[in-house]
Amino acid sequence: MKKQAFLLSLFALILMASCSSSKDYVYLQDMYVGERYPIEQKHEAVVHCDDRLSIVVSCKSPELAIPFNIQGGSYEVSADGRINTAGVTKEKGYRVDAEGFIDFPILGKIEVAGKKVSEVKNIIQNKIISGSYIKDPIVAIEFLNFKYTVLGAAGSGTYSVDGDRITLLEAIAKAGDLADNAKIDRVLVIREELGERRVYEHDLRNKSVFESPAFYLQQNDIVYVEPKYKKKDKEDKTLQYTSLLLSIATAACSIIYCVK
Repeated sequence: MKKQAFLLSLFALILMASCSSSKDYVYLQDMYVGERYPIEQKHEAVVHCDDRLSIVVSCKSPELAIPFNIQGGSYEVSADGRINTAGVTKEKGYRVDAEGFIDFPILGKIEVAGKKVSEVKNIIQNKIISGSYIKDPIVAIEFLNFKYTVLGAAGSGTYSVDGDRITLLEAIAKAGDLADNAKIDRVLVIREELGERRVYEHDLRNKSVFESPAFYLQQNDIVYVEPKYKKKDKEDKTLQYTSLLLSIATAACSIIYCVK
């Protein structure tokens, strides 16, 4: 009887171990307490086609900047230069068209796609100054539709960003962290660059992730976390566990019968 009880206990432990699920990975395994690691402080988002930008021009004499802010939604400038403030509702921001241009008031079409935010600021400031419109313009630019998508063994979905700066680790955390079946060494960022799609691969176990060109996400990036195995729905898992239980019970009965 003792031998039979031992065998039954052994099979019960095997069953519990086979049904258990736990995360078996650790982030940034090669980083140590007390060590110093360089960081990038000068990251800037790059403007892409279909981005929507908030561009506000200001100066010491606010009335001079009004013609450059017709997308503010509170006024518009007519063809003859008159300003209308009655019942004006316009879509906020400037959308970058398929050719990479925005149509900016007074200055006309400006190519912005592929340029950093600071570069776009300088272009607009220089055009305003060279046109003798304002001597000391201040240009502020923000993204209105900065977003990214997470797929695979993580919290799937499309997420918006307040501003234009988010890291790969922050994006994963915002999506609810990696799933139990995630391949921590196969976290991909799919990015559109110069009319092509490029894939960056990351291993979140080591600090090399901080050196990746895709550590700071860009507009419309796709983060794909590769799973270790295909996701199974509840019915599949129930069938799997039931079959395993029956197999173990059958084996246990056979061993007990042989021991007698």
